[in-house]
Amino acid sequence: MEQPTPADLDIVAAQLGRRPRGTRAVAHRCPCGNPDVVETSPRLDDGTPFPTLYYLTCPHATAACSRLESAGVMRDMQERLSTDPELAKKYAEAHQDYLDRRTSIDDVPEISHVSAGGMPDRVKCLHVHLGHALAAGRGVNPFGDEVRDAVEPYWAGGPCVRIATDE
Repeated sequence: MEQPTPADLDIVAAQLGRRPRGTRAVAHRCPCGNPDVVETSPRLDDGTPFPTLYYLTCPHATAACSRLESAGVMRDMQERLSTDPELAKKYAEAHQDYLDRRTSIDDVPEISHVSAGGMPDRVKCLHVHLGHALAAGRGVNPFGDEVRDAVEPYWAGGPCVRIATDE
């Protein structure tokens, strides 16, 4: 993880179409160099608990995840989760990894057992799973790894945003 620079925050704002809230780190960079996942504080500046630790910001990656969701990929994943005990075990471990990483930053009691993306019992929001897989690396979130395999190379069309500089 690295501290976001002002330029990183400008890029994320352009990616999201708004200023990001609670950004504490760049959790992953696209091969183009732009942040594509940011780490968000578990409690926002106004005190609001925020369970989404890894926030996918790249519009190319986000659109690719949305296409998978529209194609019914989550339904298929949910079916496999309910019938494959080994997959369910790995998914529960991904849930615990997410909680552990977030708690290491700040223990927020209101969200202490809430991870993201439906973990550990459901599969929802492939964006969250991809963000977790990119930030944590391969082998941590099985569905995140599957989504990553399905959407890469989401960066092939070039950077999702370019910020003009004075240089």
